[in-house]
Amino acid sequence: MDFKTTLLMSGFVTPDTRSFILSRPDDFDWTPGYGVKLSFSDPEWDVPKGRPFTPTGMVDDKVLEFVIKRYTAHHGFTEKFHDLKPGKEIMMSKPFGTIEYKGKGTFIAAGAGITPFLAIFRDLDGKGELKGNNLIYSNKTPADVICENELRYYFGDRSIFTCTREQCYGYGDERVDFDFLKGEIANLDQQFYVCGPPPFVKDVKGILAELGADSAALILES
Repeated sequence: MDFKTTLLMSGFVTPDTRSFILSRPDDFDWTPGYGVKLSFSDPEWDVPKGRPFTPTGMVDDKVLEFVIKRYTAHHGFTEKFHDLKPGKEIMMSKPFGTIEYKGKGTFIAAGAGITPFLAIFRDLDGKGELKGNNLIYSNKTPADVICENELRYYFGDRSIFTCTREQCYGYGDERVDFDFLKGEIANLDQQFYVCGPPPFVKDVKGILAELGADSAALILES
């Protein structure tokens, strides 16, 4: 690992997602949308290669923020990470990734897949350049929506929030499938940013290609 950092504080964003504030090394810089690998020393949970997560704050913040969902069914890294206390030393790799802003378009996310986009949205909003982008965000229930108020503020009526397991006022209940995207995306001559669970990314990539989107306009995790 390339950097040492320290957990300063954390707090809930959703019932199973927390925001973690880490100290920022002096020589750390990254591109909004890029991720890093995080690791920590523990006799039972030593993960020398780390696990990938995405900084979600502004590039010029004095600290680093990560929004991390806890997956209790796995009894793995995220569960242990949620139990870390302030002061814990955390190891961090250099930034890497394929998701970065390349022009106006539609961001399509599922679940914690919104996290690589948060830094992009915040960066664009700070520059006054967010207008003209759109958001489609799928979750299981409204309680799972990460940073909902912030996202609705950014995108307003240029956003669609859909929940697949619970019907609720203010949210759609459709799955992001072929019929949904065909009905919601009129302009295929734009950038498409896609992030979420691997099956979701694979399906959306295939659907966009079938609809006629240019493969060079698809920005997603490799």
